[in-house]
Amino acid sequence: MHAEQKEVPEVAVAVISRIKLAVVAATVLISLKAVHAAVLPEDRADALYHYYEGGGVDIQGPSILVRKSIKDTVSISANYYVDNVSSASIDVITTASAYIEERTETSIGIDYLVDKTIMSLNYTQSDENDFSAKSAHFNVSQDFFGDLTTLTLGYSQGWDVVGKLDDESFSEDTDRRHFRLGLSQVITKNSLLALSFENITDQGFLNNPYRSVRFFDDSVATGYSYQDEFYPSTRTSDAAAIRGMYYLPYRAAIKLELKAFTDTWGIKANTSEIAYVHPMGDDWIFDLKFRHYQQDKADFYSDIFSHIDAQNFRARDKELSTFTSDSVGFGVSYQKPLKDWQHFDKYSINLSYDYIQFEFEDFRDLTRAGAAGAEPLYNYDANVIRFYISIFY
Repeated sequence: MHAEQKEVPEVAVAVISRIKLAVVAATVLISLKAVHAAVLPEDRADALYHYYEGGGVDIQGPSILVRKSIKDTVSISANYYVDNVSSASIDVITTASAYIEERTETSIGIDYLVDKTIMSLNYTQSDENDFSAKSAHFNVSQDFFGDLTTLTLGYSQGWDVVGKLDDESFSEDTDRRHFRLGLSQVITKNSLLALSFENITDQGFLNNPYRSVRFFDDSVATGYSYQDEFYPSTRTSDAAAIRGMYYLPYRAAIKLELKAFTDTWGIKANTSEIAYVHPMGDDWIFDLKFRHYQQDKADFYSDIFSHIDAQNFRARDKELSTFTSDSVGFGVSYQKPLKDWQHFDKYSINLSYDYIQFEFEDFRDLTRAGAAGAEPLYNYDANVIRFYISIFY
């Protein structure tokens, strides 16, 4: 569990260090063309490769997902996911040394359809050399009012164990609870509006055992020294979002999203995103999106503290600082029926790319010259690539 792996939820989305298999862009179009009763996900097998590069961190690896339905009422899925991480980030090179590690994640899930209700249960386990996580997820979705309204409820429970490579006796637990509520409404035959609310509570060891904060120290040449970070043992965060999709006359669709985030650590964040999906012919779908994210710092964050033990809680994680990120992305999907194949219906090939810029307002770049506390502000760019192939059967 190194420096890059403890992030604010919205930042994790932007960085995409935990990329999940994406839904094909065509889903946006299909959901707006007509109203359907609750249905199980399609039977499919996906093979994905993901790649992230930015800020001295490289993350890449494969993912395999298989889903199969039974008698139109039950759908079973299994997923295997790998992150190969190579890090020489600014946190690592200024306080430790570069590292390489592998994270593996396995999950199994089941969906059960009863009339207009879908109940879903999923269990996930993730392991790396100094961190393990287990989580269980339950969701229920119900259609109302002639299938024009869908209500979703969800709950997740997570159990993490944090270790430390250079200390075999170090072991700390963290429990996480995640509540979800969503409501989607078909406004017209061409438009859909969705509202969602999430509440997350974390309790236990919430900081990173490898990261340090710095404080002014005139006794050393650099003008500052380091001590361990120390976070509160509890955190509660809330996020609310509104999303709208509109199906255009020429088969394209436009999507808008606004999201607000706040937590008990003093962080406030806002996200806005606009996306455009455009089909070409019967086989091709192209999409383009722009996303802006802005965040205020945590109450106990500082780039440099006035002295050692300056306050009870202290952090110098750049993901808890004040910063903005802007990203632009595009994707292309090719889907084709398999008319001559006995057991397979169709296949799709999907490629997407995101370019992200991060600008930090109170996190300094210690790799560049400057007086203590007056070094240049840090910024970096990131590139994210996802490529996957799906077979439907």
